[in-house]
Amino acid sequence: MNQPFYPVSNEERTYGMLCHILAFSGFIVPFGTIIGPLIMWLIKKDQSAFINDQGKEAVNFQISCAIYAIVGAVLCLIVIGVFLLIALGIFWIIFVIIGSVKANEGKLYRYPMTLRFIK
Repeated sequence: MNQPFYPVSNEERTYGMLCHILAFSGFIVPFGTIIGPLIMWLIKKDQSAFINDQGKEAVNFQISCAIYAIVGAVLCLIVIGVFLLIALGIFWIIFVIIGSVKANEGKLYRYPMTLRFIK
C-alpha cells in the first residue's frame, strides 16, 4: 500500500520521514533505534493520520529488528549468527532509508518482515 490517505502536507511528510530516519539515532544514543521513532510518533500521532501510520510502522520495524538481532546474537554461538547479524545490519540500513524516502514522498510504506505489535 503506497498510496496516501489523502493529499499529505509538506509538514506531515517531514514528520513521517522523521519517524523513519530517527532510527539512525541509535548510532548515538543507546536504544535510539526504538526510542527516536517512538518519541516522534507519540508526539505527533494525534496531529495526522499519515504521521500516525508511518510512526507505528517505523516503531514496529525497529522492535522487529531488535528481536531479530537478539536471535542473531544467540545464534553467534553456532557461528551462523555472525552472518545473520551482518545481513540484518545491511537490511536495516537499506529499508530505513527506503521508508524515509517514501514517507517524504507522501506515500504509505510497509516494511518487509515486520511484526505488527502496534496496530
